[in-house]
Amino acid sequence: MDSALELGRRSGRTPAFGRRDLGRIDWTLRPATAADDAFLLRVYAGTRADELALTGWDEARCQAFVTMQYRAQAAHYRVHWPDAEQSVIELRDAHEVVHDVGRLWLHRRPDALHLLDVALLPAWRERGVGSALLLALMDEAASRGRGLTIYVENGNPARRLYDRLGFRPEGLSAGGIHQFMRWRRETLATTETADEQA
Repeated sequence: MDSALELGRRSGRTPAFGRRDLGRIDWTLRPATAADDAFLLRVYAGTRADELALTGWDEARCQAFVTMQYRAQAAHYRVHWPDAEQSVIELRDAHEVVHDVGRLWLHRRPDALHLLDVALLPAWRERGVGSALLLALMDEAASRGRGLTIYVENGNPARRLYDRLGFRPEGLSAGGIHQFMRWRRETLATTETADEQA
């Protein structure tokens, strides 16, 4: 049976689709528990910080809003994808200290692995962790003959990473604020050809 822990055991190895040398990134996934709630809220808050900075609200109001939105999102995921896995992304540093650095919501479907959400604390972004995680998910999806899908909010800087890894847009969400993107193994050859010609 697939599990977040099974994926996490791949930590530190270079996925089949890792076209760039990311170095050794010693990450793993573990199932999120109730004890992780404060950390997961902090990760979610990090995804809304830039937006809230424009509101002029005081810290208490921002915290109340973020907490309400975090709870609503988690409830939505549990209602619509009750068998989705929520995991904490852990990273072991050069001193063998383990850090909780982000979260992953993953729904394994018959045709695809669907990323409901992946987020890192701001201090751990742009260090290759997200790339390593996505490459491992691509590896798993390909080995099982599935795709990898995600909805990306318009304007999300991570869109550049998905484009670079070969995800292709396939339409907008009902509200038009999210782009549905899919990666398939067969898109890899097209992406690598384009990279070689660039």
